[in-house]
Amino acid sequence: MSVRDVLRGIIGIELDENDPFGRPARRRTLDISHNVILYLEDITVSFDGFKALNKLNLTIDAGELRCIIGPNGAGKTTMMDVVTGKTRPDSGTAFFGQSIDLASLTEAQIAHAGVGRKFQKPTVFERHSAFGNLELAMTADKRALPSLVARLRDEERDRIADTLRLIGLGGEADRPAGLLSHGQKQWLEIGMLLMQDPRLLLLDEPVAGMTDDETMRTAELFVSLAGKHSLVVVEHDMAFIEALGGRITVLHEGAVLAEGDLAAVQNDPRVIEVYLGR
Repeated sequence: MSVRDVLRGIIGIELDENDPFGRPARRRTLDISHNVILYLEDITVSFDGFKALNKLNLTIDAGELRCIIGPNGAGKTTMMDVVTGKTRPDSGTAFFGQSIDLASLTEAQIAHAGVGRKFQKPTVFERHSAFGNLELAMTADKRALPSLVARLRDEERDRIADTLRLIGLGGEADRPAGLLSHGQKQWLEIGMLLMQDPRLLLLDEPVAGMTDDETMRTAELFVSLAGKHSLVVVEHDMAFIEALGGRITVLHEGAVLAEGDLAAVQNDPRVIEVYLGR
């Protein structure tokens, strides 16, 4: 596998196949004139007759911090797979902003358009320093392969330093990523995504395996990111969800069961029956 493939697979950069220098393709223009960054309408996905998503309707506002909860098998992961292009819906429409049809794009094209995804298990370059991981993420976006031997400009170093401070790793810049704690690796991968300046972040159980302190620090980070970025957080940790304070969507059997603030969903008899009461 080439370095080009590694960078595309880990960081999600769409490289221009016709460019001999491997530079990134131009980012598509995102239209959020209606203040909605993600539209999912009547999305249905079936696997061997089982409907993982059943006419799912979901909208996420620009700059919003949304939590998605629900029992196992509710369709949470499949929903993210559809948004990122990993799974094609059987029917329905998925748009990023007003004009970017997600169903017509590849995974790399969707990532390059401004959708970042964080999986449950962190993926970082363990032999590189925390600084080096962010440098790889940034240079892959801006200059691709030739950048790996290029010297960073002062403003690029400042941007990496600012991101390290934002994710709570300001004092760990030179530490190999493999020596970081589980929670720190999670933050580092979030930092790598942020170096790509995504407009929408999908975060799958981001605090799984974290200490209580790391969990609360992650909540503070996500709250600070909302506004500049839109965040969709799939989680089971209700204390973490409470700390985020955003709107909550409850999925069940591939569709939206309930939406509202934490108090509303916690007191919804349907939610209690299928999820919270278990």
